[in-house]
Amino acid sequence: MDTFTMVRPEHLNHHGYLFGGSMLKWVDEYAWLVAARDFPGCTLVTRGMDRIVFSKQVRNGSILRFSILPWKQGNSSVTYTVEVYADRPGGLEEEQVFSTLPDRDMHMHTASVVVPERFRHKGGIISFVICN
Repeated sequence: MDTFTMVRPEHLNHHGYLFGGSMLKWVDEYAWLVAARDFPGCTLVTRGMDRIVFSKQVRNGSILRFSILPWKQGNSSVTYTVEVYADRPGGLEEEQVFSTLPDRDMHMHTASVVVPERFRHKGGIISFVICN
């Protein structure tokens, strides 16, 4: 699922580029929204983010596209990858500026809650613990 936002002056750091904390807030919020749509009726909390990569500076006025896709699902958690692309003001192309990359050796270590049966067919780097 894709969602968008625009970088405004209140999102900038002291160097005049997007503050990393603003990006992390959006990534967490938008990934949660995707997970909430994929698992309606479940209570979701963020477990963590792995392999965070800020790859480019982002200027004021850039439009960000957040590409959020399911990656892995366990018995009590789901994991999503997030890639963020920016087009500079007046630009014709977008470039990747942020990602959470799946780690092939990553293992989920949450086992207190079982994913409801009605969601077992769904796919499921941002990891959410499902708390029902």
